Amino acid sequence: MAAFVKSFSCYRSFSPISKRCITPSTTTIAAKHRCTFTQNDENYDIIITGGGMVGTTLACAIANNRRLECRRILLLEGGKKVEYKPQEQYSNRVVALNQQTRTLLSSIGAWQHIEAIRYCPVRKMQVWDACSDAMIEFNEDHLSEEIAYIVENNLLLHAVNKQVAEKENVTIVYDSKVDNIKLPEVQGGDAKIQLQNGKRYKTKLLVGADGANSLVRQSMGVQYVKWDYSQLGIVATLMLSEPTENIVAWQRFLPTGPIALLPLTDSLSSLVWSLPTNEAKRLLKVSEEEFVDSVNNALWKLYPKDGIVESGLRALQQLLKGLSLRTGVARQLQPSISAIAEGSRAAFPLQFGHSVSYVGTGTVLVGDAAHRVHPLAGQGVNLGFGDVTVLVQLLAEGAINGASLGDMMYLRKYETLRQRYNVPTMLAIDALHRLYKGTAAPIVLARSLGLQLTNAIPLVKKALIQHASGQEVSR
Repeated sequence: MAAFVKSFSCYRSFSPISKRCITPSTTTIAAKHRCTFTQNDENYDIIITGGGMVGTTLACAIANNRRLECRRILLLEGGKKVEYKPQEQYSNRVVALNQQTRTLLSSIGAWQHIEAIRYCPVRKMQVWDACSDAMIEFNEDHLSEEIAYIVENNLLLHAVNKQVAEKENVTIVYDSKVDNIKLPEVQGGDAKIQLQNGKRYKTKLLVGADGANSLVRQSMGVQYVKWDYSQLGIVATLMLSEPTENIVAWQRFLPTGPIALLPLTDSLSSLVWSLPTNEAKRLLKVSEEEFVDSVNNALWKLYPKDGIVESGLRALQQLLKGLSLRTGVARQLQPSISAIAEGSRAAFPLQFGHSVSYVGTGTVLVGDAAHRVHPLAGQGVNLGFGDVTVLVQLLAEGAINGASLGDMMYLRKYETLRQRYNVPTMLAIDALHRLYKGTAAPIVLARSLGLQLTNAIPLVKKALIQHASGQEVSR
């Protein structure tokens, strides 16, 4: 995996910017890989703004690619460097990584660091509607297979940071607040960045991985479609009433928004609960006992069933039975909650956002800078990692064919491939959110029939799982 040999003596002097060991043998090693590195801090082949999970993974993936390992990369992170310290208590911010993301992290050597500390596999999903008896299960017949992996955000960032630190052609500048960006007017020109401290850089390819309020995207002047869901996503670490084989991701659609439990250990789960802003703020302030009661109520409360909906579901069951299709599932009861980890309650605003264009002259967007979705499907960060996979593939393809880093043909191809995947996924997630907000009988009936029909057709379920796992992420 590593692009450079580690077993050589090291005279320890450190660059004030990269904090990286500079050795007399670096030139020899670079020559072996036909790479030439200069000490010009002003010019870089690629500059990535945003040192979060997606931006740091991109820097590492580019440096790890044998077609791109000679490129000098600058990673600008606006925050201060944070040292990761494993703690017994889990972080309240976790992500559900799909198979494609795990493959990416394994390819750059980061997954081994996650495995060495902790993660939890998800082998089954159960989704059900609070307003009817409709439900769907995923992977119930293949419990040995892993459909997702629950990893804490700070652990994932630690893993990719540990790998990128080994890349001699990556320089990281922390506490680097970008003050001004000037994009090239013609292909082949330089993008220029100035930091608030006056430091200036230029590059042939500028990558915006700087989040939903991306300054790179604003500098591109592209249209950004967005709306607010008027909801907050409450997160917390919850203790289960009794230990269990915790391999199931649970999600219940409530009239106020979905609530989800993601497995951490046999006795802990992570909560992601979407609620109207005012109600979410109230629950952040109530006592721990009242909060736990509210979570259990959200998971277990019985809502009145509409006769029209019940009749429609019974008719569908008879039809499915006549077609020899699955007519139901052996429902597994969701766990109850006994307590909340101290200090783990927090919330974040839920929004939709999508950049009409992902690329510009010498510029490209990845992750939240390009798109932002509701967390109900757990796809947000996976879409960003999908961007990384495709972008690195196309930059490497361009290098093989002698194209410049900012060649618009390859950048446009990246945009096309990613929007073909991202846009339908995002619109489907948004439609689900809106569909499950409705409580009128016709709406409840329509979504319940759709859920039961999907559950009855194995090929449809398999296609959904494959899409969610990112298997369509590349060409």
